[in-house]
Amino acid sequence: MSSLSLAVRDSSTMLRRNLLHARRYPSLTLNLLLTPVMLLLLFVYIFGDVMSAGIGGGGADRSDYIAYLVPGILMLTIGGTTIGSAVSVSSDMNEGIIARFRTLAIHRGSVLIGHVVGSVLQCIASVVLVGAVAVAIGFRSTDATALEWILALGLLTLVALALTWIAVGMGLSSPNAEAASNSAMPLMILPLISSAFVPVDAMPGWFQPIAEYQPFTPAIETLRGLLLGTEIGNNGWLAVVWCLGLAVLGYFWSRSLFDRDPE
Repeated sequence: MSSLSLAVRDSSTMLRRNLLHARRYPSLTLNLLLTPVMLLLLFVYIFGDVMSAGIGGGGADRSDYIAYLVPGILMLTIGGTTIGSAVSVSSDMNEGIIARFRTLAIHRGSVLIGHVVGSVLQCIASVVLVGAVAVAIGFRSTDATALEWILALGLLTLVALALTWIAVGMGLSSPNAEAASNSAMPLMILPLISSAFVPVDAMPGWFQPIAEYQPFTPAIETLRGLLLGTEIGNNGWLAVVWCLGLAVLGYFWSRSLFDRDPE
C-alpha cells in the first residue's frame, strides 16, 4: 500500500473515531452550540429594536438587525465549536490513547487529520443548526445568488479549518482539558469584539483598531457582502489571507508539538 493510501485509510479511521466520540458524548458540543443561539435570541428579542434603530435608521424594524447580526453569530458559532477540538485533543494526549497510537503501524499524521476534519464537519453542522434558528426568527437572504451561497459556505469552511488547526495546537500545548478550554477561549471572545454586533465605526475611537485589525471582522464583513449584498471591498482578500495564514501557522505548530518525543 502506498504512503498516500495509508494516510487516507488511517485518517478516515481516525475521523470515524472522532465522529463516534462526538455522537456518544454530545454534551460539550451542545454546550458550545447553546451560547451562539442564546446570544442570537438575546440580541434579537432584547436589544433588537434599539440596535436596528441605530444601524438601519429610525424607521428600521427588527429584521434589519437580524440580517446584520446573523453573519457574526455564524462566525461566533465556529469559534465556539473549535474549543471542543482543543479539549478533545488535550484529552487524547493525557488519557494515554495517543501513546498507544504511536505504537501502532498507522500514519503518524492521521490522528491530527481525523481531529481536524471531524471538527470542520461539526462546525458546518453547527452553522447549519444556528442558521436554521436564524431563519426561523426572520433572517432572509433573498438577493444572494447560488454562487454567492457557495462562496459563503466556502468561507465558513475555510474559517473553520483555520481555527481548528489553531485549536489543535492549543490542545496539544495544554497540560489538561480544562487548560485547553481556557486557552482556546479567545476563539470565542474575538468575535464578540469584532463587527459582529455593531459596526466598527460606532465603537469608541481607541477600540476601533482592535475590532478592525483582527481575523473575524473581515470574515464577517465578507459574509455579509455575500449574503446581504453589502460592500465587501478588501475584506474578501483579507479574510482569505487571515485564514490561510492561521491554517498554516496552526498546522506547523500542531505538527511540531505532536511529533515531539514523549517524555
